[in-house]
Amino acid sequence: MISLCPRELLSPPQTRLSESRFSPDLLTAAESKQVKNPRSPDYVPSVFSTALAADGAEQVEPFDGPDKHQAQVEAANALLFLQGQVLEAGPKAEPFPEPGGAEGVMCASGCPDTSVRVGASPSSSPCSDSAAEHEEEVGRLRREVRALRELAERSSLTEAALRADPEKVRFYTGLPSFFVLETVLWLLSPHLRADKGVKLSKFQQLLLTLMRLRLDLRNQDLGYRFGVQVGAVARTVCAVVEAMSSTLVPTTVFWPSRDELRRNLPAAVRLACPDCVVIVDCFSVALERHGEVNSVDGTPSSSLKYLIGVAPQGVVTFVSRGAPGHVSDRELLESCGLLGKLLPGDVVLADRDLDASEAVAARGAQLRVAGHDGTEEDEEKRALRRHVSRVIGMARRRYAMLNGPVESPFAADRAADMTTFDRVVRVVCALNNLCISAAPLE
Repeated sequence: MISLCPRELLSPPQTRLSESRFSPDLLTAAESKQVKNPRSPDYVPSVFSTALAADGAEQVEPFDGPDKHQAQVEAANALLFLQGQVLEAGPKAEPFPEPGGAEGVMCASGCPDTSVRVGASPSSSPCSDSAAEHEEEVGRLRREVRALRELAERSSLTEAALRADPEKVRFYTGLPSFFVLETVLWLLSPHLRADKGVKLSKFQQLLLTLMRLRLDLRNQDLGYRFGVQVGAVARTVCAVVEAMSSTLVPTTVFWPSRDELRRNLPAAVRLACPDCVVIVDCFSVALERHGEVNSVDGTPSSSLKYLIGVAPQGVVTFVSRGAPGHVSDRELLESCGLLGKLLPGDVVLADRDLDASEAVAARGAQLRVAGHDGTEEDEEKRALRRHVSRVIGMARRRYAMLNGPVESPFAADRAADMTTFDRVVRVVCALNNLCISAAPLE
């Protein structure tokens, strides 16, 4: 058996270990003890479980105690940091920032919240100042949007805008109130289209047509206002005019009885001509292009002529069909059908001489020209003449389309011996009768 000298016993452990690696025969039983601490230079890994001492406790190497305790402290610190706490024992690590800390705290807007610092007031926080500025800006924008909406509503042509503005109703439609406009819409509603192929609502169709009659706006202008094509405007006007001609005209333009006429005669007529039943006049409307519209006898014409009969109260009671402009007033009066409504003793007033006294006298009635009877005019006759002039021009002043010129499609489209413009004249007279201001004329 080989023995070790004292010099070898006093050498450092790693020297012995290194020597033992190259000289296995030099190891003794004491030097072959297994070291369990992985930090020890003599640590040798093993697949076997740790051997227990005689008292049953696990053997602890000199390096196990402090290292194991340090690892436990670091693990505990890491766990407590996640919970917002710090373990005092062991090496002190940098703690995580707490929610209430003065540094590293962010507000909802993303800027440092300095209002939580000691001695700082919330009112002086940049974040609170920024929030106040944002709130003020939001309030200003809301007020601006509200004002723009009100302006758009006032300048629009919607049903709500006209309902709230009677003056707008009178200007665009000629009707006295929104209630009358609603009544006309209710009467026409069954005869107006409202399917997917029609972009305009029933109210918009009626409003567009009334604006065409009232202001004589061009189709291009109406197309821009209502956001439709020019062709759609023309089709809409023709369809609504035809519907009003078949439904509105028969209920508003009719010949009243003699008792109804004499029940509420205006003062000017009652004093000067109590037997007056109608005031007649003829007016002509120029065509847009001469020679494109032919009369019944095939003669080209540059205008259309109409005879209109108005009761002394201002209500239109008779409208003739359009005749070529070269037809005389007498010929139109004799052929239009008005003479067939006269009774013996009736008086027909005119603003000018129509040269039709013989035709009227054949019915047992009398034709008189207001203020032109060959005698000196007195106050009653002058009042009668003013009244007749106002009554005759009322419908034409209220609806500018009657002043012309007539566009070719309105004059050339003849159906049942009646052009579209003939229907327009009848519809305008019917709308005139719906106006409350047309009844009493003093």
